[in-house]
Amino acid sequence: MQKFPVYLDFNATNPMDPEVLQAMLPWFIEKPGNAGSRTHLYGQEARDAVENARKHVAAHFRAKPEEIVFTSGATESNNLLLLGLVSFANRTGKNHIISTSIEHKAILEPLQVLKKLGFEIDLVDVTAEGVVNPADVLERIRKNTLLVSVMHANNETGVLQPVEDISRLAASNGVLFHTDAAQTFGKEAETLASLDCDFASISAHKICGPKGVGALLARRRGNSRAIEPIQFGGGQEWKLRPGTLPVPQIVGFGKAAELAASHWRERKSAATRIKETLLELLVAHGAIQNGSSMLTQSHVINVSIPGIDSEAFMMATKNIVSVSNGSACTSSAYQPSHVLTAMGLDEDRVSSAIRFSWGPGVDQVPTDELDHVLRRIA
Repeated sequence: MQKFPVYLDFNATNPMDPEVLQAMLPWFIEKPGNAGSRTHLYGQEARDAVENARKHVAAHFRAKPEEIVFTSGATESNNLLLLGLVSFANRTGKNHIISTSIEHKAILEPLQVLKKLGFEIDLVDVTAEGVVNPADVLERIRKNTLLVSVMHANNETGVLQPVEDISRLAASNGVLFHTDAAQTFGKEAETLASLDCDFASISAHKICGPKGVGALLARRRGNSRAIEPIQFGGGQEWKLRPGTLPVPQIVGFGKAAELAASHWRERKSAATRIKETLLELLVAHGAIQNGSSMLTQSHVINVSIPGIDSEAFMMATKNIVSVSNGSACTSSAYQPSHVLTAMGLDEDRVSSAIRFSWGPGVDQVPTDELDHVLRRIA
């Protein structure tokens, strides 16, 4: 019987929880209704299922259900937010946006589009440990600042950013605040529940839900939102995101959100035990952790092992573990990590960087086999 490698690339995507799949299955065949159909029971049933899922997602932010806009994932949510603010910026005369040099490409590339439209884009640098200094953000806020966008946790290093402090600085200066919470939704539950953000982007497949569905938290201040649609052709999702709602995926998203709310503490505890075991092994072979060891999430490690190229490591261990050396969204052809480069790491350390990430269903890692390979290739 073929032995499959242990999957340790959860920051790229998670395997689906069997309970999520079971919740979705009836909506593919037995329950065919369109959530936008108002004239029959199938449509009503689908609409009720969508709204139930919306409540489970909103609960993570202590938000109102109507403040959750379903999308195809965090990438679309980021685009909807940034490009959807253009009209608001024109009306208010605010065209300055502050973000960081370590954001996901789903933030950095839309920001380049806005720059071509005349927006002023300010990217804050990070420390050598991959952390944004709130004082550096405050220093850049000015009268025409529209938005501050800082990811909650970096997808490559797992370093948690001080979004609570930054959101307060933004609010006290009358500036909108957004966080890309794709890597923290359902994991850093306490922070997200109390975070005073105007917008947040999330994906279902990062919490053992289905691929192809996510959401944008867009808080209502009064009865309005600052964003406007960037696609047209229907009135779904409060006219912000047109198109037939993918009911099975949304139901799965809701179930995954429900499970995460119930189990995040035990999941975090289990992840921490794996992290301690894995880090001990890697450090014994000379590995250097990339990113603040004090601020890194419990389920991810990014390390560089001097003298070992990351591509060579992944080839040598491909039958043991499945890992990554960068963001899955840009890894079809290897390019030096813009995140690690922004942290000021030298070329050799960047080229030897490896990301391990895990989650529910991973009980242990094959440390004996990894130790053997590391001894052989070191």
